[in-house]
Amino acid sequence: MINRLFYTLILIIWASLTQSCNSKDETLYTRTILTTSESGDKMSEKENVRFTEARPDGIVITVDPGITRQTMDGIGSSFTESSAFVLAHLDISGRREVMNALFGENGANFSMARTHIGACDFSVEGKYSYAEKAGDILLDSFSIRPDILGFDSRKYPGIMDKKYDLLPMIKEALEIKMMQKDTDLFIVASAWTAPPWMKDINEWYITGSPENNYQGTGGALKPEYEEAYADYLIKYLDAYRSEGVDIWGLTPVNEPHGNNGQWESMHFTPESQNGFIKKYLGPKLQQGNNSEVKLLIYDQNRDGLEHWTDVILGDSETAPYVYGTAVHWYESTFRVYEDVFERVNEKFPDHAIVHTEGCIDDLGKPAPEGITDPDKYQESDWFNNDSFWWNPTATDWAYSATWEGVKTEDHPVYTPVHRYARNIIVSIDHWMRGWIDWNAVLDHNGGPNHVGNYCGAPVMINTETKQVYYTPVYYILAQFSRTIRPGDRAVKTSIVSDGPTDSEVYSCATINSEKLLSVQLLNTGKEKKSWCLEIKGQYAEITVEANSLQTIQVQL
Repeated sequence: MINRLFYTLILIIWASLTQSCNSKDETLYTRTILTTSESGDKMSEKENVRFTEARPDGIVITVDPGITRQTMDGIGSSFTESSAFVLAHLDISGRREVMNALFGENGANFSMARTHIGACDFSVEGKYSYAEKAGDILLDSFSIRPDILGFDSRKYPGIMDKKYDLLPMIKEALEIKMMQKDTDLFIVASAWTAPPWMKDINEWYITGSPENNYQGTGGALKPEYEEAYADYLIKYLDAYRSEGVDIWGLTPVNEPHGNNGQWESMHFTPESQNGFIKKYLGPKLQQGNNSEVKLLIYDQNRDGLEHWTDVILGDSETAPYVYGTAVHWYESTFRVYEDVFERVNEKFPDHAIVHTEGCIDDLGKPAPEGITDPDKYQESDWFNNDSFWWNPTATDWAYSATWEGVKTEDHPVYTPVHRYARNIIVSIDHWMRGWIDWNAVLDHNGGPNHVGNYCGAPVMINTETKQVYYTPVYYILAQFSRTIRPGDRAVKTSIVSDGPTDSEVYSCATINSEKLLSVQLLNTGKEKKSWCLEIKGQYAEITVEANSLQTIQVQL
């Protein structure tokens, strides 16, 4: 009897202590608050705050870590020949510093990247492939030598490392990754075109002109060369693997709708790409060493996503070959097309959506005919000037255009930082698994680009003075990348307000396997704001700087 009473007393005491400890442990605190802002914060750490059970008035951002959604592939930028060319103008230590800032764990630690298969517009001279011999359907002449040739310092006097090129740049990033605990770097490879002899125009591209009523084209793959083109892509994967580079993902072609013949391109329709994958590329990827390579379809603007997925993922024979769909953002300077993402995910929940290209395009380009506001169309003063990136200073290809078929209301002037941060946040909140920027490094003009299609980049370098400028976009992408890692799960968020909603607030959240919750808050307004963050029934008042991205991490 005494032993039973003693045992009962011990259980009561233990339960009381456990309840006390659990109650204490359940009080939430922020572990880290990072801020990047127009006022000068660059992933700066702010003072942590304590959660309480008192619900305040005003806007409440509710995060429910119990409702997880898609698994994240990561955040990243791209390897291009142009990026390698610019980096080749630095000495080894300067270049290594930039590469560590992009791929090292003390920098952005990008976990995703994209690269091009053969020439693209961001090639120094363009117009090259890995199989130049016409009619070589066995691809005996195949070689990735153009990616390792380097740049002749006699032709380009500013070059400091004439052996540096696209493939060496990729290898350097992988070397950095292998020296740290977090080694993930998922590379997506995209071809801009097949070799010209495989296409119906037998040219790299035909530009628009009065003679063709300004209807330029990149041409389409000849049916008799479909299998040879599939073999071409497979040979690329095998050749890069032999160099120690495992390609994670592959798209059959970049921008299958074409670009009106402005640079290297090749057209597919949803139906023709579906047939190409089903008959040739899909089965070939399942053979040999490429069965783990993730095939992504489409690879163009978000507005066309639903039709392409309906055709290709809706085909029960093709869908098993496909990991997901690649998208870009050039159809609007502000729309994210989250409604399209929702519909596509509802129909094809087992297939990923990955953003593979986005940048500040047409940078500094003089206005062509048909632009009603040419002065604002042509940007200026973006190098070493953070203000340019934090304010409505940028326009895109369709700004104030009078061309047939262009919806100018989708292309207003925009703030570069907002376009990036808003797009990433809203996309993650609507099923996107990965987000890749275009061109990790460019020169101070936004090039080189062999057709004059200059763009912004996270890192811009004056190749004459060697000045390296880390743009605000670099810090925005770095903050996302360091706090959203492969394998994290997106978490349901919602914004509730007692009064009017705030159109200047955007949020998303992810959680990792160690239950570290990362909440991303974007304030696009010019005033500091106080919002309330709710997690598991507890509340914390969060002050978000004017014009800033803030990341709040909470250990659950």
